[in-house]
Amino acid sequence: MIVIGGGIIGLSLAVALRKRGASVLVVERGEPGREASHAAGGMLVESPLETPAVLRPLASASAQMYPEFAHELEVESGMKVDLRDAGTILLSPESELPAACHATRAKIAELEPALGNTELNAFYINERSVDPRGLTYAAIKTAKNRGVDFSSGDEVTAVEVADGRASGVTTVKTSFSATRIVNCAGAWSGGIGPVALPTRPVKGQMLCLAMPSRTLLKHVIRSPRAYLIPRSDGRLLVGATVEEAGFDKRVDPVTIENFHRAAIELVPKLAEAKILEAWTGLRPGTPDALPILGETRTPGYYIATGHFRDGILLAPVTAQVMADVVENKKPEYDLQAFSPSRFH
Repeated sequence: MIVIGGGIIGLSLAVALRKRGASVLVVERGEPGREASHAAGGMLVESPLETPAVLRPLASASAQMYPEFAHELEVESGMKVDLRDAGTILLSPESELPAACHATRAKIAELEPALGNTELNAFYINERSVDPRGLTYAAIKTAKNRGVDFSSGDEVTAVEVADGRASGVTTVKTSFSATRIVNCAGAWSGGIGPVALPTRPVKGQMLCLAMPSRTLLKHVIRSPRAYLIPRSDGRLLVGATVEEAGFDKRVDPVTIENFHRAAIELVPKLAEAKILEAWTGLRPGTPDALPILGETRTPGYYIATGHFRDGILLAPVTAQVMADVVENKKPEYDLQAFSPSRFH
């Protein structure tokens, strides 16, 4: 069994398949966990406001699976995942938002005293966030502990076909044989034959600050200009852009400076924060903004990609449903809307 791609989707699926008794090789073009998963913010957003209707059953199921998913990775890896459940404060010009609870200014001041004055309407949403870097590191260690093999720095160029079905992969270095192959290569998944996938890279830039105190912010803050995601170790992520820039991973200083200013406007105390780093990530986008999940027209060749901004959120449920598909079992959730065949 070959999984192409060592991001959180590929890692989670590799662990799930290994738990079911499969021998699994993960082939990753770079270092596992260092692309979109490493760069993500980690907000586990499942609200109807931001999730397409057809995706909500998967998003809701995956969000509910997260506590057990994260706990299992922590136990098996011995590493901290940093799953937080303080919730999100959403600042919006809209007066009514589905699945959100309007909060008075007094209530917001009580929840988050450091938040500055704003004319925007405030809503409290009961959702979690997770540190994607801690999550992927724990998933890598869990996979290795369970006996998953890795071939890193080895880009897959094509899935080989023999007698009408998948027979292995060719890489820039070598080739591997397997009768079942899952393409989890994210933004790079569309470049792997023989099945053409309309995936594309969607660039996101992010800023990371060191808060003056670890408890300055407890909640995720989302506003029209930026979102703020606190980590338990005192880091604060500020992001993120959505850019059609191909595979350009350069950081734009003007964009990062605008994020810095937006963060200070939201939380004035952040003027004292130190800038730690800035980075970009390439999310896998699709024409209809939905993931691609299922078997291709080539028997034995499967796709699990195109998660766009929801890769971290959808990792647990993707691992479950795709493990079912690979084992020729009926998944618990209807995947017809996400079938690779919808583009052919």
